[in-house]
Order: sequence, then structure tokens, then C-alpha cells
Amino acid sequence: MAVTAYVAAVFHRSSLGVTGVDAADRFHINAAALATFSVAQLAVYAAMQVPVGVLLDRFGSRRLLLTGGALMVAGQLCFAVATDVRLAVAARVLVGLGDAMTFISVLRIVAFWFPGRRNPLLVQLTGTVGQLGAILGAVPLVALLHHAGWTPAFLTAAALGATVLLLVLVGVRDTPHAGQTAAVAPDLATVRRQLADAWAQPGTRLGLWTHFVTQFSGAVFALLWGYPFLVQGQGLSPTSAAALLTVMTLATLVCGPVIAHLCARHPFRRSVVVFAITAATAAVWAVVLAWPGRAPHWLLLTLVLVLAVNGPGSVIGFDYARTFNPVHRIGSATGIVNVGGFVASIALILAVGVVLDLATPAGRSTPPLDAFRWAFAVQYLLWGLGAAQVLRYRNAARRRHAAERATAPVPAVAGT
Repeated sequence: MAVTAYVAAVFHRSSLGVTGVDAADRFHINAAALATFSVAQLAVYAAMQVPVGVLLDRFGSRRLLLTGGALMVAGQLCFAVATDVRLAVAARVLVGLGDAMTFISVLRIVAFWFPGRRNPLLVQLTGTVGQLGAILGAVPLVALLHHAGWTPAFLTAAALGATVLLLVLVGVRDTPHAGQTAAVAPDLATVRRQLADAWAQPGTRLGLWTHFVTQFSGAVFALLWGYPFLVQGQGLSPTSAAALLTVMTLATLVCGPVIAHLCARHPFRRSVVVFAITAATAAVWAVVLAWPGRAPHWLLLTLVLVLAVNGPGSVIGFDYARTFNPVHRIGSATGIVNVGGFVASIALILAVGVVLDLATPAGRSTPPLDAFRWAFAVQYLLWGLGAAQVLRYRNAARRRHAAERATAPVPAVAGT
């Protein structure tokens, strides 16, 4: 039931990605203004992660899933009827606020319902199965949008969210122990101490930068700029572009369990997986951006297959949060980690929008392929920063782990 709520959250989150071209026409805005829709949604998501983590430790998963689901339904209702840019941005803010409460609430349920040895697989499966929402937000939503129009399409999205909200109300419990309720609300001093302890742990910051460096490329491609890049830059039809985004999501379903198995089998080599994913993503983008003229279909397919690994790769950051923190502060630590990738995504969405506008010749309504090339080249700055920070905090976490092993009678179970 909880994973179903996350599927719905991903659907609401990604619903703008394949409707970006239609949104630009509906609201009569340029690329930079269109970027503000996603930025507003993701900025609220990122800003709320630490507060939501604290609320999660205080009130439990069920209450936050219900609150988040209601906010996303309200956001989609507003987006369905919006004709003004300000109302549309407010609608995406509501979606981002509700989305912020969902994933880490589901991860807390995993932590309470399953033993630690199964956590890496179940966390990956949660993140992976959730991407089914992106499939619903691709071809079916595009078909409905073009067949029925803007308002019926997003009213249907709101109805789907309301149905899932009822499932959560009926079926979700915070723990498998009947009668056990959420922990007593901690005072402000305890909250501050838990946040400080989570942040002071190098493994938490390693998780944050892991999430940062692995997530943004695939997320930005799926959430907003991939569809315009494929349609306007590469000349694909809307159906073909949506199909490629669907292939990306299906590949994510396959990659997630593989990444989980590698992390569970080799916990001290998780950072190797992170660097491999980052290097592969940067390499395939280099080929696509350097290709003379429009890229062939096989290369675009390769791109989306590599980008499909980004989501499962970013989930490694949450495994670091679980490994290096006790269960009573998992919500706070997970919230800190979840900030990383969305801050990077916000930066890239804004940068792509600005560069597209600057590189598009005056008088032209759509960006040329060269504009998309310059815009997506911004990613290399973020990859360089993220990789350097992962290396830094991997070394710090290893030093701390070595010190704990030297002083503790029983070695801590950790790894990088």
C-alpha cells in the first residue's frame, strides 16, 4: 500500500515532464519560465526534506503519507484548471510539498517492517517499483492529453491520487506491531541533537553527495528537459519520445534489483558502483552531444538505458543513511540525504532553461539542437563537484569506521 502511494507520487512528480511543450503553449511562456514550474516543485521538495524527516520521526509514516497524498491531489486539481502562470506555479508547489512527504515515509516503513539484512534490496525495490508512476506519466498521460485536453487529463491525475489516498487510509500501518503508535514527540533540543548527530556522521554526508552526483541527469531528463530535447532537438515524434521515456523507466525496474544485490553483496564497494554509474552517464552524454547532427535512434536508446541506472544509483545514498545511523534518527538522516539530488536537479533545470533561451536565435520559437547541446553540457560541472565530494566523504567515513573498530568491542556494521 505504501509503495502504491510512492508510485502515485512519482506519477504526479513526472506529469509535467511529458506535458512541458503543451504547458509552454498553454501558458505562453519561454523555456526559462517553463523551468520555474519544475524548479518550484523541486525546490519545495528539497527544502522540506529535513523538516519532513523530523516530522516523520515524530508522527510516523501513515500520517505523512495521508497529508502528502492530499496535497498532491489538491495540486493536480489546481493545475487542471490553471490558465494563469502564478496559479500553475502554486499547483506545482503543492505537488512538490506532498511529494516531499512520500518516499522517506515509505523508507521508514521498510526499516520498521523488515530486518536490516533485507533493507538494501527492499529500498531499491521501493525506488524501482515507484518508477511505474513515470510510465503512467508518459505514454498514457500524453495520449489522454492529446485526446481529451489539458483539464480532463489532470483531473484524471487528481482522481488517481485520490484513489490511492483511500488505499493508504485503509491499509497502511507504521509498524507491524498492533497497538504500537508513533514515538512520543521529542522536544526541540532533542530534535536539534538528532539532526546535528545525523549531519556530523560522515556517512550521512557521503549519502547526500552520492544522491547528488547520481540522480540529477536522469531526473532532469525525465522530469522536464528530456521530452523537449527528443522532440524539438532530435526531431522525434511526441509518441516516440514518450516511448523512449517509458523504456527508460522499464530499464530502471531491471537495474534496481541488480544495484541492490551489488550493494548487499559488496557493502565496502558501494562507492565504486557510484563512480561507475557517474562515469558511464558522463561518457554517453559526451557521445550524444558531440554527434554531428541528430543522434541515431540506437544512440538515443543507449542514452536512456544508461540514464535508467541513475535512479537506482541514487538510492545507494539512502543505504548509507541507514548503515551509519541508528533507527531512531533514520527519518532525519534520510531527509538530509534526499536533499542532495534534488538540489542538483534544481540547479540543472534552471541552467538548461537559461542556456536554451540564450542560445536560441531571435525570432525562433523552438530551440535548435545546438542550444540543447550547450545546455546539457552544464552537467559536467555538477558531475565534477559531486564526484570530488563523494571521494572526500568516502575517505572521512572510512577513517571514522576504522576508529570505531579500534575502540569498540564489536565492530560497527558499515561500509563505503
